[in-house]
Amino acid sequence: KKNIIKENNMAENVASQENQVSKHQEVGHKSLLQSDALYQYILETSVYPREPEPMKELRELTAKHPWNLMTTSADEGQFLNMLLKLINAKNTMEIGVYTGYSLLATALALPRDGKILAMDINKENYEEIGLPIIQKAGVAHKIDFREGPALPVLDLLVEDKNNHGTYDFIFVDADKDNYINYHKRIIELVKVGGVIGYDNTLWNGSVVAPPDAPLRKYVRYYRDFVLELNKALAADPRIEICMLPVGDGITLCRRIT
Repeated sequence: KKNIIKENNMAENVASQENQVSKHQEVGHKSLLQSDALYQYILETSVYPREPEPMKELRELTAKHPWNLMTTSADEGQFLNMLLKLINAKNTMEIGVYTGYSLLATALALPRDGKILAMDINKENYEEIGLPIIQKAGVAHKIDFREGPALPVLDLLVEDKNNHGTYDFIFVDADKDNYINYHKRIIELVKVGGVIGYDNTLWNGSVVAPPDAPLRKYVRYYRDFVLELNKALAADPRIEICMLPVGDGITLCRRIT
C-alpha cells in the first residue's frame, strides 16, 4: 500500500512538472525558469518596483498587441538598461525594434548626447505604440529610426571604414535566419571592448529539444538558425561570449580583437 501511495505521489509530481513546463513553453520568451512563482518573485521584487514609468506604460500597451510575444521581457529590459550604464555606452545600434521596449530601455540608459541607430522592417508598431511614449520620456532625440531590412544599411556602414569600431553596444532581436549575416557585418562596427547582444539564443528551450519533440512551427523553423549562430559565436576568436538564461536567452559578445 505504501508503495502504491508513493508511486501515485511520484506520478502526480511528474504530471505537475510537465504541466508547469508546458505552461512556460507558451510564454517561453518571458522566462526559461521552470517555476511561475519564482519568475513572479523576480519581477515583483527586483523589476517592477524599479521599472521607469515610461517603460511600464510601454510594456502594458505592448501586452495588448496581438504580436506581444515579440517584445523584450521586463527583466531583460532591466538587464539591458543596467548593462549599458556599466559599460558607459554612448553610440549604440538596435536591429529589430517592434514597439520599442528595449529601445526605450537603451535610450533611458544613454547620456543626453547618446545615439541609437534603430532598424526594423515595420515602423507602424513603433510609431503608433512606442514613439509617443518615447517622446514623452524626452529621449526621442537619441534615436535614428530606419524602416526596412537591416542588411543594406549595415553593408553601407561597413563600406565606410570610418564606421569601423565606432559602436559601444549593438543589440540584435530580429529575424533569426539572418543572425549569422548580421554578425559578419556588425563585428566590424563594434569597437574592441564593445559588446554585441544576441537575443533568443536559447529559443524557447528548443536548442536542447530532441529531433522528434513537438514544437510550434516557427520555433522548429528557426531553431537550426539559432543553433548555427550559437556554434559560430562559440568558435569566433574575435570575441569573448557569455550566454545568459535571461528572457529567452541572451548571448553577450565582447569584441577582443
